[in-house]
Amino acid sequence: MTDTEADQQRASVRDRRPVILVAARFEEGHAHKTEKLAPNECGARVFFDAILAAGGLPVQMSLTDDEDVIDEYVALADGVAIPGGPDVDPKLWGEEAPYDEALLCHVRDACELPLVRKVLAADKPLFTTCRGTQMLNVVCGGTLDMDVPSIPRREGSVAHDHADLLTRTSHRVEIKPGSLLERASGSRGYAVNSAHHCCVKDLGEGLVLSATSDDGIPECIEMPGKRFVLGVQWHPEYTWMPGGPDFNLWKAFVGACR
Repeated sequence: MTDTEADQQRASVRDRRPVILVAARFEEGHAHKTEKLAPNECGARVFFDAILAAGGLPVQMSLTDDEDVIDEYVALADGVAIPGGPDVDPKLWGEEAPYDEALLCHVRDACELPLVRKVLAADKPLFTTCRGTQMLNVVCGGTLDMDVPSIPRREGSVAHDHADLLTRTSHRVEIKPGSLLERASGSRGYAVNSAHHCCVKDLGEGLVLSATSDDGIPECIEMPGKRFVLGVQWHPEYTWMPGGPDFNLWKAFVGACR
């Protein structure tokens, strides 16, 4: 290979969109006339649009617990993104108290637990939102608080609902100086949306808390020992369109995948 051909090959690699593996959401099949349709493995369009706008090539994976298949997906990917969804099963960190099965998704748990573990082991960029962030913490040995409304708030603060606001902001996050979140967002704090009733409790091994809401609820975790591991509790896939800090998160993630 000549020097010119080598330069062209390197330019081609730089110019191509990095492949972003997106973990699938799960929807139960519904009745249609006399039959029940198969479940759907799907994703929110805004999530894929955010990755595309940031320069990535989103590829949705299948929901599988076959670790050989998951290995192939991770090998294919330049980075991995895990979206929100139902609650993570408390039994995964040893909680035996009864929990509402209607709030869980065992199919996603069975797929995402080994997926996150393998992505971390391969040191590939990982960006998680809401449930995805909670799964990241659980994979690393952490625990979750399953009832945000009952958590004592920071003294003197206004307690936020933290639920059911996706297309508009709900509260501010306070970002730790020097954190990956600060570098990625370009901000020390800004207003985000909010739609969760669970959150990080005890941090998993290797993770640090890099942001809280202004009433003290954990909002972002990251892993300083890795190339790019960032988990936010909010939904930047709904708020990236105007540009600003949330779009910066997507661009920083895709940039890390190049």
